[in-house]
This record gives sequence, C-alpha cells and structure tokens, in this order.
Amino acid sequence: MDRNNIIGLILIFAIFAGSFYLMKPSEQEIKAEQARQDSTERAKQGLAPVKDSLQTIVASNEVDSAKLNEPFGASSVGSEELIKLENEKIIALVSTKGGRIKSVELKGQQNFDGNPLILFSGEHNSFGLEFNVPGKAVNTNDLYFKSQGANEGSLTMRLNYSDSQYIDYIYSLESDSYNVGLAIETKGIHNTIDVKSKSIFLNWETILTQKEKNISSERDKSSIYYRDVEGNIDHLSESKDDDETVEEKVNWIAFKQHYFSNILSSKEGFDKVELTVRGGTSDSIVKFYKAKTELANTGKDERYNLNFFFGPNQYNTLKAEGHDYNKIINMGWGPISWINRFITVPIFDFLDGFALSYGAVILILTILLKGAMFPLTYKSYLSMAKMRVLKPQLDEIKAKVGEDNPMLLQQEQMKLYKQAGVNPLGGCLPLVLQMPFTLAFFFFFPNLFELRGESFMWVKDLSTYDSPISFAPIIFGIDHISLMCVLMTITTLLTTWYNNTTSGAGAVGQMKYIGYIMPLMFFFLLNNFPAGLNYYYFLAAVFTFLTQVIIRQFIDDEKILAKIEAFKKKPQAEKKTSSFQKRMEDMMRQQQAAQNQKKNK
Repeated sequence: MDRNNIIGLILIFAIFAGSFYLMKPSEQEIKAEQARQDSTERAKQGLAPVKDSLQTIVASNEVDSAKLNEPFGASSVGSEELIKLENEKIIALVSTKGGRIKSVELKGQQNFDGNPLILFSGEHNSFGLEFNVPGKAVNTNDLYFKSQGANEGSLTMRLNYSDSQYIDYIYSLESDSYNVGLAIETKGIHNTIDVKSKSIFLNWETILTQKEKNISSERDKSSIYYRDVEGNIDHLSESKDDDETVEEKVNWIAFKQHYFSNILSSKEGFDKVELTVRGGTSDSIVKFYKAKTELANTGKDERYNLNFFFGPNQYNTLKAEGHDYNKIINMGWGPISWINRFITVPIFDFLDGFALSYGAVILILTILLKGAMFPLTYKSYLSMAKMRVLKPQLDEIKAKVGEDNPMLLQQEQMKLYKQAGVNPLGGCLPLVLQMPFTLAFFFFFPNLFELRGESFMWVKDLSTYDSPISFAPIIFGIDHISLMCVLMTITTLLTTWYNNTTSGAGAVGQMKYIGYIMPLMFFFLLNNFPAGLNYYYFLAAVFTFLTQVIIRQFIDDEKILAKIEAFKKKPQAEKKTSSFQKRMEDMMRQQQAAQNQKKNK
C-alpha cells in the first residue's frame, strides 16, 4: 500500500469513528427509554403510571372552611366549566378554573395517528397571575373564575375579590384567524397586594405531546423562541434541557413545536423573563416549557394587552402575522438562510400555486436547480476531462522526479498545468458553488409545513420518513428502512461507479472505495429524515448521473488533448496565468527558498 492508500484508510476509520459519536443516543433518548422501561415495569406490578408535569397538582374534594375566610377564599372552591371559542381555524376551550385557555384544537389538522390535532390540553398546562397578599401567595391558575357572558367571539372571565375588586380576562377571537386576544384588567387589586412585594408575575407552563411520527426529530426541532425589543431572535437549546433569564424587554415568547407553535405577545413587552425547557421523559411527551415574567405594576388599575397565536409553523402564514414570527423556522445559517428565504421559498410558492402534487413540485424544483447549475456542471466536467488527458504526462513527471521530493514534484506539476492552460481546481470550484444549494434544501424540506400529511406514490407523509420495512431496533437504533433513502443511495453508488469507470479512477487503488463508503454512511444518516428530502436527493442523483452520461458523449478526449498541445506551443506572453496559479507558484517558491536556507545551515 502506498501513502495515498494509507491516508485513505485513516480517513475512512476517522469517518466511522465520527459517525459513531454523532449518531450515539442523546441524553434525552436515554432518559426516554429508561422512562419507558420504568413505566412497563410499573404496569407489570399493577402500579399506576407516573405522569409528567412541571409541577405537582394536588386535587381535593374537601372544602376547608378556614380557606373561605382567606383572600380570594370564595374563589378557591367551585366546579369547572368549559366555554368554547370557535372560528374557521381553531377551537379554544376556556376553563372557569384559572380562567385560562385549557385546550386548543386546530381545524383541518391531524396527529400522525389520525386523531384531531390538539396543541395542548389537560391540568398540567397552566396560565395565570402570581402575586402576594398579606398572609397568602395567590396563583390565579388555581382559582375559579365566573363567566360574564360570551358574544360574537368575545368572552370575559372574572375573578372576584370583592364587588369592587376583581381581575378580568377578556378574550377576543376574530373570524378566520389563528389569534386569540387577551386583555387582563385588574380593578382595585393593587390595594390588596402586599406592600413588601408589589410585583405581579405572569406564569405560563405547558407540556407538548407527540404530534409527528418521528418524535426524536420532533424534539430536536422544538424549543422556546423569543424576540427582544431590539428585534433580535434567540432560542433555548433544542437538544438538551436549558434555562435562561432574559434581562432585556421581550416582545413575544414562542412555545415552538416542530410544525406548530403557541406564541404569546405583548404590546407593552415582558420584563425579566425566565425561560425553562425540559426534555420529555416518556414516549409521548415532546417537551416541557415554562415562561415566567414580571408585569408592570404602577400601584393603579392596570390593563395588560396580550395576544396568543395558535397555529402552524408555515413560513408564509407566520410572515403574514408580522413581528418576525417566521424567524422561528430554521432556514439554515448565513448564506444558506438567504438562499432559502429569497430563492427557494418564492420558487416553491410559485410552483405550489399550480395545484400540483408536492412530488411534482419537488421534481420541477430539482429540474430548475439542475438547469441553472448546468453551465457550472459542464465546466466542471470539462476541467476534469483536461485533468484526465493530462494524467499520462503527470505520471511521467512523477516517475522522473520521484516521490521523495514532493516540493519539486509539485513545482513540475504546476509547470505542466501552466503550459497546458489547465486550472487544477477547475473541476472542484463549480461543485463547491453548488454545495450551498444542497445544504439549503437540507434545512428547507425538514421544516416545510406544506409537506405534512401529503402523500406521494407509496409515501404516506412526505414530512417524515417512509417505512415500508420495519423491524426490531438494531445497529444505531434503526428500526426501519426508508425506501426513498435506499433509492437515493443506490443512485449515488451508480454515479460513483460511472465516474470511476469513465475517469480512470481505478488507477488510484483502494482510494476509490471511499466514493462507495460515503453514500452508505449517508444512508444511515438520512434514513430517519423526511421522505421529501430523500426524494429530492434521489432526483438530484438521477439528474447528476444523466448529466454525466450526456456530457460524456459530447466530450472528446483526443480533441481536448489536441487543444492542450496547441496551447503549449503558444508564446508565453499570450498565455494567461490564473490568480490561483500565481499564488501557488509564489507559495512554492517561498517554501523552496525556506528549504534551501535550512540546507545551507
């Protein structure tokens, strides 16, 4: 084995080692598996399951007469009633306990199992004011409100302290909207608050349950996002438990799930926001969220104007809402984000307007991209053809100079490139320029709400992996095989084989096998990714293969060699040297001078 073979094997082992590290189970996945095993064991023993919650909720049917004499004592007992607010898009159930929105259903949407999509529901979700009165800490989430009547999308819930002292939650729901307005009015409550602690806090907690087939991916794309008054968007960790205290005033807080969000905004802004994210510890829990913020208290009657957005993470929908809501969708970083926001999204929306299937839209999108990149692709293959016809001359230089003098070998090779008018990086640069678009789609398709629930051929849902073959978990936790991913891998391997057979790559020995190993490694990586993404990569691989076959028919190696030989005969003054070649020559001259100085010493 020569040096190149050894380097290639080292790289292969490094890639495998890296893949084992990157694909090992996360702490959340380990905890989830442990929780599942514990739940199974408790079920075998006849014990009740342990429920997930951010706080322990104790229910009691007994009425303590002493409590009735405490502040808000009369509101501490009662029976829960649910009042419906409904329009064309959502159904919100408002509970008399806490006066809060207890659950929200999105019309026209379903969970992965076909059940209606409920954003959140249950007693483990809370929303309310917290403040101190003499001798007692008050949490309105645990008290009973009274409905003051509902009409035309408006509802007022009142928490009485006395006839002249109360808290009103005034809800408003417009037609055909994902927004629920909430105005909180405090009448005379400032007179009851403990003078030692004048603060009023708003506490919002929720547990989000599984809505997508791939809960691991759903967890990885769920977290709390927020926007400060300066317009900066930030978020807590998506991969691990996280806590953050935001000192700047915040415009809005988003409890983001993969394809849906609950966003709370304030015209006045939120101060001293404390945010908490915890990973799910059972098979059906995605994340635990908590946000606590201080509300302004001037010692007078206050009105806090809030707004809830309960809807999908659909780019155009969020963008139409304003307030930079659309930036909670991960479109990539830097130039990748620009490509998606200003190129991919507009083109996709244009094609979507023709009411085609999303399989056809992705096909046309791929054709447009490959067509736009064809000039670069052709230039790349032409450059590789020049390198191919120069290979016998490069081998002669290598045999003449030998491998024990790499500096002289590089100089002689660069001299040949200069004489032949060939840029050794000419075949790489066009491919590098295409990489941002390939990476852009890596972010675009997994976050594309439009693919959710959309079928194509055998794929039932393009927003998640297709799994026609399922089995017990094996290596890397794989429990299925994505047929779309298999097609992508086979096509990529076919393209690699064609490149090796037509470019003479077999002469480099075992190094050629790296081209076969990489697609197989990407199979393990992309097997869990959305079928829509793998479908695009499959189409891209097919068009790449066809492009290579077609271009190969129009490239004549003998004509290219004849042009190179004719270029060699031109006077040096007529030859243009690229800036890259100049830099390489200067660098090699400097290295050669440094080596000569060392020898002289």
